[in-house]
Amino acid sequence: MSQKRSIFEEVGAEKPAGRPAAQPGLIDRARKGARGAIRAWLMVLFALVVAMILVGGLTRLTDSGLSITEWNPVTGALPPMDEAAWTAEFEKYQQIPEYQLQNMHMTLEDFKFIYWWEWSHRQLGRFIGLVWALGFFGFLAARKIPADWSGRLLGLGALGGAQGAIGWWMVSSGLGGERLDVASYRLATHLGLAFVILGVIAWFVFKLGRAESDLMQARRAGERGLFGMATGVVHFAFLQILLGALVAGIDAGRNFVDWPLMAGGFLPPDLFALEPWWRNFFEDDGLVQFMHRMAGYLLVAFGLATWNRARRSGNLKTRRAFDWMAVMLFGQMVLGIVTVMHSAPLALGIVHQLGAVLVWVLALRARFLARYPVAQSVRG
Repeated sequence: MSQKRSIFEEVGAEKPAGRPAAQPGLIDRARKGARGAIRAWLMVLFALVVAMILVGGLTRLTDSGLSITEWNPVTGALPPMDEAAWTAEFEKYQQIPEYQLQNMHMTLEDFKFIYWWEWSHRQLGRFIGLVWALGFFGFLAARKIPADWSGRLLGLGALGGAQGAIGWWMVSSGLGGERLDVASYRLATHLGLAFVILGVIAWFVFKLGRAESDLMQARRAGERGLFGMATGVVHFAFLQILLGALVAGIDAGRNFVDWPLMAGGFLPPDLFALEPWWRNFFEDDGLVQFMHRMAGYLLVAFGLATWNRARRSGNLKTRRAFDWMAVMLFGQMVLGIVTVMHSAPLALGIVHQLGAVLVWVLALRARFLARYPVAQSVRG
């Protein structure tokens, strides 16, 4: 029969035999790994992917994307090393429709200009792949990857490999037939996957910046309704990015430079002039720009509605995240209007693309904080 214990006995003075003492922090201890180092590595990859998007935009805006007519992932890393090699590359370019129908005036020096843009774009892609491989296999060999993260980081590398293949699929669409540029829908696929990769990296960076126990606790305090609306903003922003790629793919931003009307009317003229009818949604500059404009207005309206809902959040950092998202959404719309009214010059075009990156990341950050709010004091 056990002895009675005094009510004044100090708690924890004796522990039942055979029962191990509680070990605090077991979740973080089991999953920690090199979270800080991996997060820093991912931030480097994030910066490189942003640079890749901007260089890709400049490659498109300078009409340089078809200057390299072959896909050699390894040997293509070396540019032409002498005049004979440059001449051979130029002769390959002279066989495609872009040169024969549009650029017959081009000299070898002109060709070198567009070649360097495309070569730089591909070389940056190779460098990103190298940075990923060194980081992933280095952390894997050192057994520093947190639990449940190996598959995620490997998947990130697989997305990068798929992006290279899709890039060649895009370029190949402009090397035959009578097409002067790459197919706009393939360009949209290529840019869309770039933003998916960027979003995945950003989400990983957000998660690795907090302890697992913190995330588990924060998720219980998440705002489900606000998270759902933020998810809608992210999906809507992605659609708008794809429409922007269609605009860039056919240079639709350089036509219909009046605003708020298009050629003096709400709808652009000569809608559905192409056959079959579905081509107009990809290749008619008036309809493509109209879709991009309308989607932009709707995105801003929905984004502001989401921001208004976020104002009722009790978490200060969550509210501030949605504030910045709303500011950038409105600023991006204004920048888009200015860009089209100036016929999409190179500088404005690339700044507008950078604006899309900022909208994308800020919307993802707001969504993350709606799901995983940061703990704050009662007074906020």
